[in-house]
Amino acid sequence: MTSNEDNTAVRTSTRILDAAERMVQTRGFNGFSYADVAAELEITKAALHYHFSGKAELGTALIARYGSRFMAALQALDETSGTALAKLDGYIELYAGVLSQQKMCLCGMLAAEYQTLPDPMRSRVTTFFDENADWLERVLNQGRAEGSLTFQPVQGHRSDDHQRPGGRHARRQALRRHRELPGDSRRPDVRPARQPAHQPGGRAPAGVKLSRQRPH
Repeated sequence: MTSNEDNTAVRTSTRILDAAERMVQTRGFNGFSYADVAAELEITKAALHYHFSGKAELGTALIARYGSRFMAALQALDETSGTALAKLDGYIELYAGVLSQQKMCLCGMLAAEYQTLPDPMRSRVTTFFDENADWLERVLNQGRAEGSLTFQPVQGHRSDDHQRPGGRHARRQALRRHRELPGDSRRPDVRPARQPAHQPGGRAPAGVKLSRQRPH
């Protein structure tokens, strides 16, 4: 294959990923087919299969690319945002920017279809959220250390590593419950850090109360 052919193949592969990503973010992974992608790009389904042998391979490539970009954005926040509050604000903006385009987070859409995804895609989706939660845990610990965030144990909940909201064990348990109870309303009550820890008729996240304080 010549250099020009290599460049053409890369461009075609990128176009396929771009089109498929938009479709996942607006329709869901089960809401489009190879025929839909081929029609939008005006290429044959055989050309699609040349670049991605099946929809599962395409989905895995989508998550890998999206996850790589997202983690690069988190690294940029670490490098350019000094305080934990600034990092949390930047994190929120990452999702708000996607919503402003009338789309959803790619992995958020895939998580809603978790039970129907091929195993390799399930594993990558789980890894994406594990990496997000690990980053958030580091930022929350930074906020605790610098005094911009305070945490108050909720009476009746354990505060050890297995039960803390950011702990890997707690995340695995939440994913397990989600897989076992699709569509169940008993999902963990997660609220943005900027909200009060308690509102009338609401619940604080299990095991922690969170309040924001600006450093003096």
